[in-house]
Amino acid sequence: MLIQTETTPNPATLMFLPGREVMGAGTRDFTTPEEAEASPLAEAIFSTGEVDGVFFGRDFISVTAAPGVEWARLKPEILTVLLDHFSSEAPLFRPGSAADIAVPASDIPDNPEDADIVAQIRDLIDTRIRPAVARDGGDIVYRGYDKGRVYLAMQGACAGCPSSTMTLKQGIESLLKHYVPEVETVEAV
Repeated sequence: MLIQTETTPNPATLMFLPGREVMGAGTRDFTTPEEAEASPLAEAIFSTGEVDGVFFGRDFISVTAAPGVEWARLKPEILTVLLDHFSSEAPLFRPGSAADIAVPASDIPDNPEDADIVAQIRDLIDTRIRPAVARDGGDIVYRGYDKGRVYLAMQGACAGCPSSTMTLKQGIESLLKHYVPEVETVEAV
């Protein structure tokens, strides 16, 4: 089995492409070893002691190295963990674990009067923004809309990326403002 790697805009995060589906639907972000206990794979990656985050996408795994950890040393260890996992056909999640921890659809309650605006925002996020962000090893999750402000959570390679503010403001905010005139600003939560 060949696992390809790709750099991401976040120098601390590397994207691993196993050449097969990782998550059948959705994504999953692990930011602590405790969260990773739901997945043998995420737990094994965290057990290296040199990882700050693991993110499962449709066909990739993004791994964020802890501060001061060099990828030249960590990459072979992560590749070994991934090869062992995929070769053994082990499950991605433990039976009975919360495979999809319920992520709230919205942290900011949407006003029913804004239903059309929210539908347009969600459609743009799902069809234009998320696929582009996934190519960089991350995800953007809608968290709410209130009085012209769109709240988004950045996951995977996007979380903590030095260029995430630029992506958020110059890319995502510009796109949303162009198609949804009611949008005034986009903020990360």
